[in-house]
Amino acid sequence: MTGPDAAPSFRIAYVPGVTLGKWTRIWRERLPQVELDLIPVAAADAAGLVRDGAADVALLRLPVDRTGLHAIPLYTETTVVVVPKDHLFAAADEVSTADLADEVVLHPVDDTLDWAEPPGRPAVHRPATTAAAVELVAAGVGLLVVPQSLARLHHRKDLTYRPVSGPPESRVALCWLEDDTSDLVEQFIGIVRGRTVNSTRGRPATPAPAKPAPKAAKTAKAAKAAKSAGGRKQQKAGPKRAKPRRRS
Repeated sequence: MTGPDAAPSFRIAYVPGVTLGKWTRIWRERLPQVELDLIPVAAADAAGLVRDGAADVALLRLPVDRTGLHAIPLYTETTVVVVPKDHLFAAADEVSTADLADEVVLHPVDDTLDWAEPPGRPAVHRPATTAAAVELVAAGVGLLVVPQSLARLHHRKDLTYRPVSGPPESRVALCWLEDDTSDLVEQFIGIVRGRTVNSTRGRPATPAPAKPAPKAAKTAKAAKAAKSAGGRKQQKAGPKRAKPRRRS
């Protein structure tokens, strides 16, 4: 919001490869009056945007420094190796990290996989970005292991990719400030978690309306009917007869 009369807005930072289509569509159906501001951001800067107040939430990859932030994992991505189309691996259904042992595997500075030790032989120089690493794969310098969404994002006609078994997985998460309990943040959390529009989580439940008291006329009528029924019961029973005394 830029002024007292400005329309409300909600700012979502997202890292490369993360797709927002489904969630933004649901948001616009449920909250058409709140404009969405989508902010593409480098993986290393996503959490900082939320901490600095430049974004309300961020869709990023774990691991991330969670100081001052809440983070909920949303889904796990498939890990793939990007190779030239004429490479031996292009004919395989799946590649293992052991298969990469003799290959030069590029490890860009913005790598999103949390490797204890990257596979393969290291390149002479680390490329600064994943995009630069893809260019080096096309030039025949080495191979690249990335989440599948990044392989799709940087797709080239002369390259392909295959699933890799054994590497660390990339998990996409939603993060927001620990002390931010605003209604719009709760709404977006609900959307990415698949809550329905009628879900009351995060909102006070609407109290059930009190049942109306019975009308006085109906109450009096019921009491009269009960009294009349009691009288009829007594008449039907009749007075009790005294037992005759025996003569001595």
